[in-house]
Amino acid sequence: MGGFMKQGKITLLKVAVYVIGVVILCLCIFALPSLAKDSAQMNPEFAYLQYPVLIGLYLTAIPFYYALYQALKLLSYIENNNAFSELAVNTLGTIKHCASIISVLYVLGMIILGTQNALHPGIAIIGLVIVLTSIVILLFTAVLQELLKNVLKIKSENDLTI
Repeated sequence: MGGFMKQGKITLLKVAVYVIGVVILCLCIFALPSLAKDSAQMNPEFAYLQYPVLIGLYLTAIPFYYALYQALKLLSYIENNNAFSELAVNTLGTIKHCASIISVLYVLGMIILGTQNALHPGIAIIGLVIVLTSIVILLFTAVLQELLKNVLKIKSENDLTI
């Protein structure tokens, strides 16, 4: 029964990762272009920012999707009883780096928009939420990575003493 519950939780997490990926992909394909077009029409003085902002948002999708892929790899390691491995440590490190890249890109984007007097308060709030969420993910994965390194070190020391 315990294995079934573990498998169910892992499957649920994998489904959640896929759903998040599909939702963001739909936003990137359908919502962002029309939103950018509408914003450019409503604010013609900022129309020149339409494509740079879209490109910037699409750039942030690259580390986002790579982090989702790494999360799926991590879940596979857990599923195969390989959670306490260097592979898992490296995967957490990659997720941490993706979160930091996303944070930096959004901060840079908000600075650029601010210098152009184009940083609407609503956009600033959304950007800040994304930056803070990325920082939380960065910190959480960094802590998990360190814990896992310590577990592996203790395991290695115990293997040597046996």
